[in-house]
Amino acid sequence: MNSGIPLADTRLSDPLSMATARLALDTALQYACNHGWRVSVAVLDGGGHLLAFGRSAGAPLHTIDLAQDKALTAVSFALPTADVGKRLRDAPDHVRQCLILRPRLVPMGGALPLHLGDRLVGAIGVSGASEEQDCDCATAGYDATTDNLRR
Repeated sequence: MNSGIPLADTRLSDPLSMATARLALDTALQYACNHGWRVSVAVLDGGGHLLAFGRSAGAPLHTIDLAQDKALTAVSFALPTADVGKRLRDAPDHVRQCLILRPRLVPMGGALPLHLGDRLVGAIGVSGASEEQDCDCATAGYDATTDNLRR
């Protein structure tokens, strides 16, 4: 069944290379290490599938799932998780109650979507330090990948 819409126009995401995912991961972990923070970092592709994961020695075990879930939240909404949290706080009670019950939704800072132009290609999520520090680590990983994503 052909809708008449060219396939290129219906594509929601492009593949995120393993090299770019590893660059984001390694940069975020190094940033955390340089500051003495113990974190977990997850990089997902545009479909929410785990591409790369790393954990600082001594990072609490729960950060493993939280980093992945933060990245999943960012890729699901195509927004930084800090923005998802702000929108959720401003949402009507029934919306907030329904969304907060969703498994794996983590509406707090620490994850950023990765875009190539206006196309969503993945997300990076960090957990283990303060919310602001998680955001800083995710931003370091994001910033390291922007040149790779433009190529």
